[in-house]
Amino acid sequence: MSTTSDKPGVVHDAPRYGDRIFAGAATGAGVLILLVLAGVAGFLLWQALPALTASPADVRGGEGLAHYIFPLAFGTILTALIALVIATPLSVGIALFITHYAPRRIAIALGYVVDLLAAVPSIIYGLWGVYVVAPASVPVATWLSTWLGFLPFFGPDPSASGRTTLVVGVVLAIMILPVMTAVNREVFLQTPRLHEEASLALGATRWEMIRQAVLPFGRSGVISGAMLGLGRALGETMAVAIILSVAAGVHWDIIGTANSGTIAADIALQFPESSGLDVNTLVASGLVLFFITLLVNMAARWVIARRSDFSGAN
Repeated sequence: MSTTSDKPGVVHDAPRYGDRIFAGAATGAGVLILLVLAGVAGFLLWQALPALTASPADVRGGEGLAHYIFPLAFGTILTALIALVIATPLSVGIALFITHYAPRRIAIALGYVVDLLAAVPSIIYGLWGVYVVAPASVPVATWLSTWLGFLPFFGPDPSASGRTTLVVGVVLAIMILPVMTAVNREVFLQTPRLHEEASLALGATRWEMIRQAVLPFGRSGVISGAMLGLGRALGETMAVAIILSVAAGVHWDIIGTANSGTIAADIALQFPESSGLDVNTLVASGLVLFFITLLVNMAARWVIARRSDFSGAN
């Protein structure tokens, strides 16, 4: 480190221009992200304003903006929650197997395979859902309707084609599995080694050690990974548009022929043929999806921040 001296015996640090440049660039990048986010929100609000102020009879559907967007928002959240319920235990199990059970070579190979799932285009997942998952789900849907038909989620008339909300949830679960598994895997690997060794030294089995040391340490990471996966599922477009058989309104039945659509899929299907106020209506629905996704990601960051000062031994 170079120094300069104005008086004998007085030493001053020379200016670190590289640090200043890097700090300025990092700060600028952070500010730029905030500006882009605010710009997107402002653009959506500006484009959606005509639909927000229009007469309900002029909005698509003729019953008002809320009546049009609410079923789509309901379908978006329902399919994403189904995907989350399926993907969360799978991602935790895969991450635990990779980090604590599998031999090193198998763990590395399996990690690559799981990561490669994120590179598969969503339209491929959609086609796989239509031609493979949907037909295979028909017997399952029939069984659910027969034995659990008293629940509102499993109606008396299951779809013969299998293009249902349940199938969309299964496909979305596979799509969000890589990001959730990656987060869980990294969190489990950061478990303090002394905690694991102490648990084993006290006579715990491997599963007891995982339950006592690994899972409590990684709980917030699992939650944050689930929230990130939920945000990914909320915005999925092509796979949902290809698979889902949509009917207007709110539908709790996830195996029937009538299913609530999603915001992203509705925009993709309706936008090419829309004009005028219909475009503004679609942008308004996109604004709702923007805020839903923003809230999900903010919740994920809040969960991560709660554990940022963990003081366990490493």
